[in-house]
Amino acid sequence: MADGGAAKRPKGVQAEERKVDWRRWKQERKAEKKKWKEMKLLKKLEKQRMRELAEKQAEKQEEQMEDKGRHYTLSVALPGSILDNAQSLELRTYLAGQIARACAIFCVDEIVVFDEHGEDVKYLRKSFFPKHEDLQFAGLLNPLDSPHHMRVDEDSEYREGVVLDRPTKPGRGSFVNCGMRKEVQIDRQLNAGLRVTVRLEEPQKSEAKVRKGTVVSSHHPRTVSGLYWGYSVRLASCLSAVFSECPFKEGYNLSIGTSERGSSVDQATLPSFRHALVVFGGLEGLEAGVDVDPNLEVTDPSVLFDFYLNTCPSQGSRTIRTEEALLISLSALRPHIDEAVKTPSDSKGRKTTDLAIS
Repeated sequence: MADGGAAKRPKGVQAEERKVDWRRWKQERKAEKKKWKEMKLLKKLEKQRMRELAEKQAEKQEEQMEDKGRHYTLSVALPGSILDNAQSLELRTYLAGQIARACAIFCVDEIVVFDEHGEDVKYLRKSFFPKHEDLQFAGLLNPLDSPHHMRVDEDSEYREGVVLDRPTKPGRGSFVNCGMRKEVQIDRQLNAGLRVTVRLEEPQKSEAKVRKGTVVSSHHPRTVSGLYWGYSVRLASCLSAVFSECPFKEGYNLSIGTSERGSSVDQATLPSFRHALVVFGGLEGLEAGVDVDPNLEVTDPSVLFDFYLNTCPSQGSRTIRTEEALLISLSALRPHIDEAVKTPSDSKGRKTTDLAIS
């Protein structure tokens, strides 16, 4: 009994022990909270690191995709008067088709048709694209068969299409006819009848009624995937307008005039460039375009260009037709262009010789 009574501790000691336990518990709780905060911070830092790593990988993949792209453009300019030499509408149609074929074969991005007679540009529109008769003999033309002219069942990352006049649910994109068996639903609402370039997504389900796609710039297939995606056509009222109305912000930074009076193409070494322009004359050469151009104060066409080249030295015929010159010149220039674009250039490339424009 006495021993049992002796085992009991005073109430003050017990209270002190409880007080000490409570203090220890608060300290342990504080330490655990600190540890939890540190772990949370570490997780946050790890998450941020993984996100940065993913962004870097995405940037690297994008750079690799960009490396596959073609970042330069090739334009050709020729006078509308070349069609005057065609003796019938059938031959005129076929001549236009020959020019289109040559430009498609050599991956030309822009065709500029200029007036070398100093007449209104509407003349060119009527001459090159008659309002009613332009398609009368279209059946004579050989198909361009360029990469953006797809077959129905052909697999491609990109497609050209026309927006359909078909209602969609709010927040959903328009439907596009891309020449496939299934329609494509794009990522935005657009007006019916609009032509668009679509980047197709991989089909998630083969049984899906429609494909999914994203609208991209018409330049996207060229700059990102390195595909030739056809050419654009613009009209110029005179030779100087070929330069002054250039659609590229920095202009053409390499210009080449073609003439039998030029220096031999064989000795030419082209600099790196961003946008190149090759100009052809008509029956009377480039001199005819210079003489009638009210904006030019020069008489020698060679001063308008960075290079003035004879692309067919020692020709056997007195004359070379423009459609022939187009094939000859682009073929002769191709290895020089390939060599020039191997050398990296800045975003502006090389400046074009200033035009003597009043």
